[in-house]
Amino acid sequence: MRKSLTFFVIVTVIALLPSIVTSGAAAAQGPAAQTPGTTYQAKFPGDPARSDSEADALGYLRVAMRAEHLFNKQYGHYATSLHELVHTGTFTRRMVTPQQGDYVVSFKGKKDSFAITMTPNQIDANHRSFYGSEDGKIHADEEKPADDKSPVISKAFRENASR
Repeated sequence: MRKSLTFFVIVTVIALLPSIVTSGAAAAQGPAAQTPGTTYQAKFPGDPARSDSEADALGYLRVAMRAEHLFNKQYGHYATSLHELVHTGTFTRRMVTPQQGDYVVSFKGKKDSFAITMTPNQIDANHRSFYGSEDGKIHADEEKPADDKSPVISKAFRENASR
């Protein structure tokens, strides 16, 4: 009986060893890591992001730009700080923090305009910089912080959006 139990344990460990080693390596890599051989899976049709990190940055930018649009609609002027946008639309208190994942947020707000720039910690093929303003257009740049002269990649919201 003891020999058969020992044999069973050894066979089980040998059978499970490859999956244990593989899952350990994947866990060490982290869930957000994108290996060079993997391709980005678009989150929605027409998604302009090239990586999960870019998708997160663009999501932040869309939420902030929609919040500014709603704030202007409600108060007749744009917010002059990110703190003013908290609880407008889906903009939360956590979004006021300048470091958002692999990106740093820069916000410049005036009563009649605003500009939000998302600059990655390091610009590369999967980390472009993004810029958005009151016109609702999102600009991207592969070499430097994006601005209003960078190419437009999408709109943050539809002009006739009911929200």
